[in-house]
Amino acid sequence: MGIDVDRAEGIYIYVKNDKKYLDLISGIAVSNLGHNHPKIKEAIKQQVDQHLHVMVYGEYKQSIQNKLAEKLCGLLPNGLDVLYPVNSGTEANEAALKLAKRVTGRTELISFKGAYHGSTHGSLSVSGNEEKKSAFEPLLPDVRFIDFNIVEQLNTISTKTAAVIIEPIQGDAGVRIPSNEFMQALRNRCDEVGTLLIFDEIQTGFGRTGKLFAFEHFNVVPDILTIGKAFGGGMPIGGFVSSKENMEQLTHSPKLGHITTFGGHPVCCAAALASLEIIANDSLLEQVEAKGQLFEELLQHALIKEIRRKGLFFAIEMDNADIVQKVVEGCKERGVLTFWFLSNPQSFRIAPPLIISQEEIEIACKTICAVMDDI
Repeated sequence: MGIDVDRAEGIYIYVKNDKKYLDLISGIAVSNLGHNHPKIKEAIKQQVDQHLHVMVYGEYKQSIQNKLAEKLCGLLPNGLDVLYPVNSGTEANEAALKLAKRVTGRTELISFKGAYHGSTHGSLSVSGNEEKKSAFEPLLPDVRFIDFNIVEQLNTISTKTAAVIIEPIQGDAGVRIPSNEFMQALRNRCDEVGTLLIFDEIQTGFGRTGKLFAFEHFNVVPDILTIGKAFGGGMPIGGFVSSKENMEQLTHSPKLGHITTFGGHPVCCAAALASLEIIANDSLLEQVEAKGQLFEELLQHALIKEIRRKGLFFAIEMDNADIVQKVVEGCKERGVLTFWFLSNPQSFRIAPPLIISQEEIEIACKTICAVMDDI
């Protein structure tokens, strides 16, 4: 987008001539608490004074890693008891797929058309965008795709299936929200045939949808949860979470079933813990849905075909990709940052920091509508 960043604070990004942009994309659902949050910065500084990397993850006891795991798992349902921190969301998905194969002794993986799970080989193998995959084939074998939110296709899941991996709300496909019936049926089918259910909450986690995790909207708990993006409060970290019984399968046959040098980096863990404490102890989550509703009410325009939304996670559907491009570029020129979806080019993305105020929402929506008026 050609923005030469000088600094960022709150919901604004500043360039070197001191022009500021109102950030409605949060670095693609990363900066849920805005940029440069003072409590996150202080936690980072304290940890830097203690130590940086000291050893490959798991070899030494590091209190900040344990504190983060205790805090996160204390907020999750039973069965999601052990956090393994890694470097990114895509590594979390890679490790989750390995864990599912190890636990079940099976090889088949099932994903969904429209899915996006990352850009490394395994994650790409279970992603649905064929255009993005074709240059890197062959990818993982024994991967099958079914249609998202179609209950009848869940019978494809069988006793050969190690895992089903799914975004509880599809992100890159353009914020596709499944029915409660589908999610319940998915959980039941996996239980029937002994398949592990992986929820990729890399985009939807940490308050983006108005709950700490999107799966809470559906009253369905996964066997493995993968996290990233907003987890680190602006620092790079991912993780996968499962039961102690499952995670112990990575300790033998072979030993060190997943190895990560920088996973659980103490500075990233400090930032993640501070971020999690803010989200868990603040009233921020209670405000997300009302803020989302305000956006929806104010974004009324003839060019908008549909708004798909959960909390502050939006896809604004237009007639075609050319109009989307004009909206994104026009908003940037007027100081508001929106973005597009790789796999749904006829929609543009809004995912602002959760701390955005009513006044800032009104300014943003007025700008977006003015841009559309000029198209």
